[in-house]
Parts: sequence; structure tokens; C-alpha cells
Amino acid sequence: MTETTTPKRRPTQEERRERKAAARFYAVQALFQMEASDVAIGDIVKQFETHRIGVETADETWVDADINHFRRLIETTVSRQSAIDQMTDRALVAKWPIARIDPTLRALFRAAGAEMLGAETPARVIISQFVDIAGAFFPEGRETNFVNAVLDHMAREARAAEF
Repeated sequence: MTETTTPKRRPTQEERRERKAAARFYAVQALFQMEASDVAIGDIVKQFETHRIGVETADETWVDADINHFRRLIETTVSRQSAIDQMTDRALVAKWPIARIDPTLRALFRAAGAEMLGAETPARVIISQFVDIAGAFFPEGRETNFVNAVLDHMAREARAAEF
């Protein structure tokens, strides 16, 4: 007896956007975890792919994400962290170098900077997505204006042709 399978349907454009947004969120979490725990990023990526992204348990459901986008953000951040941190430093006030920034915001700026160094997603979309992520981590809202200003400065440097 042969088993028939239903062909997978292609995700809609909205589903692809949501999965990419989730990949950004997970990337910020993974980068934060990497810095906070001194665990190798490869191990953290495996943990996220095995135990978080798209995982359903009796207690919780983790949103599915665009795994390739998640990996690309992590890989670019790790391989170009120095350049991303320098770009972030130029966007910050001189008294507040990236080393003094909250670790969650540092992870967010690094993931956003990594995506800005690519040419795939428009800068304004990147800014909007990461400002939304900042709002999820900091619901009181003060940080979202700060994140918006820093990312706008970074985007104008990384993607001058778009402005």
C-alpha cells in the first residue's frame, strides 16, 4: 500500500511576513542569550530550532519562523559584529557607547544592523519590525522612540540610497 501525502501549500505573503517577523524576534532572543550565557552561538541556534521555533508543548506554543532568515541574521551578526557595533556606536550619543546599552537593546541593534547590511528588505520595514520588537520587550514604550531614532540613523548610513 502506498501512502499519499497532500502537497504542502505555499504560504501566503502575510504568512511569510509573519514568519520573517518571528525570525527577527527569535534572533534578538538568541543573541541576548549568547551574550548572557557564554554558550556558543551554534548551540544556541540548535536550541532555538529544536526547543522553541514552531514547537508546541502542553504548556505553550512557540510561533513558527523563517528558519533561513533566523540563521542568516545570526550568522551575519556574528561574522560582522564589529562593523555593526561601530555603526550602532555612531548612531548613539557619545556618552552612551553600545557597551553601556541594555543587553536586550544591544541584541536588537545587532540583529537589525545585520539585516540592514543585506539588500533584501527595505530599511523602513526593518526599522518598523525592530521597533515593534522593542515594544514587545519594553511595553512601557520609552525605548521604542530611542530604538526608532538609532535604527533610522543606522539605516541612513547602511542604506543611504534608500533615503
